[in-house]
Amino acid sequence: MKRRIIDLSMTVSPDMQTFPRVARPIIAQVESHTQFAENIGAAQYGADWLTAHCVIVQGDHIGTHMDTLRHMREDAPGAEGIPLEYCFGDGVRLDFRHKEPGSIITVEDIKNAEQEMGYEIKERDIVLIWTGAGAFNNEDRYNTDFCGMSGEATLYLIQKGVKVMGCDASTFDPPVWSMFEKKKFWEAHKVMLTEEYYHLENMQNFEELPGATGFLLSVFPVKWEKSTGAAVRAVAIVE
Repeated sequence: MKRRIIDLSMTVSPDMQTFPRVARPIIAQVESHTQFAENIGAAQYGADWLTAHCVIVQGDHIGTHMDTLRHMREDAPGAEGIPLEYCFGDGVRLDFRHKEPGSIITVEDIKNAEQEMGYEIKERDIVLIWTGAGAFNNEDRYNTDFCGMSGEATLYLIQKGVKVMGCDASTFDPPVWSMFEKKKFWEAHKVMLTEEYYHLENMQNFEELPGATGFLLSVFPVKWEKSTGAAVRAVAIVE
């Protein structure tokens, strides 16, 4: 059986789009291949071209990443505490590209999406929220032109047994301007204060998935201790 791997992750680079107040990453090669050979002492024996290395400085919410409970709770574990069994499973894509930028995804929106695709979300499904922002994640509007999850809709999915969710926008909530306009701030994130769930942000390529269902998701985070988020190489697997 032929297997297809779909990359759902952003490329991390110094000129990428990041969430407001999140610094862009720095990627720098420390020595050239020849400098390393010379500095480690191997060049004198004829080995004048050896390995090169980079220093990478980045925040834990850069590119495609998973938020940890410590993002909202001071006493919670970081990425080292995310159960790995939550990070691999059946994927479900919910299409909300029709919603206006700044609008909020409600419980009714989730139920309507389930009805339209003829599938009821089950325990341990990994649910993807398709806002459409992933199509322009190299533009300034990536931080402004998308809808976001409400706290109630997030709780609805958790009550169905969902532990991991993801979106193709820079935050799981509506954009910052919308939160200030509505005077409701990070309502989906705040669910983490009382519930165990994890969400991914800055995903992409949802349009390449075969449909609303019919694929597996692998979203394992880097095991960063006491981090508030962790980098993820998210992929879909289609048999």
